[in-house]
Amino acid sequence: MAHSDPISDLLTRLRNGVRAKHRFIDLYSSRMVLDLLRVLEKLGFIEHILVNEENRKTRVFLRYAEAREPVLQGLKRISSPGLRRYVASRDIPKVHGGMGAAILSTPQGVLDGESARKQNVGGELLCLIW
Repeated sequence: MAHSDPISDLLTRLRNGVRAKHRFIDLYSSRMVLDLLRVLEKLGFIEHILVNEENRKTRVFLRYAEAREPVLQGLKRISSPGLRRYVASRDIPKVHGGMGAAILSTPQGVLDGESARKQNVGGELLCLIW
């Protein structure tokens, strides 16, 4: 099934999976979704990713702390297909006092806010995660 907004689909599946305390979620993969998942894995919000390129499916293992408390507490989609939001490197927001992350699509690829600030690049502000 074709999705008009695969990033929102990913964020919704992550949000629902964490709330239901699932061990993993399955979703359709695209290059943008995989890049976004790699950033989340690097930041420690998810455990790891399994990609089945034959079926174009991805299995994402969610990360939990002790007592099955989710590491991923919240997320918010900022830029959407109907209204794109772009930020300069100096305007990248800090999320929850540095405990969260802003994720951007930049000319250097999908980056978290801290990496984009260090590289002095701006781009499309995809979402905020904490």
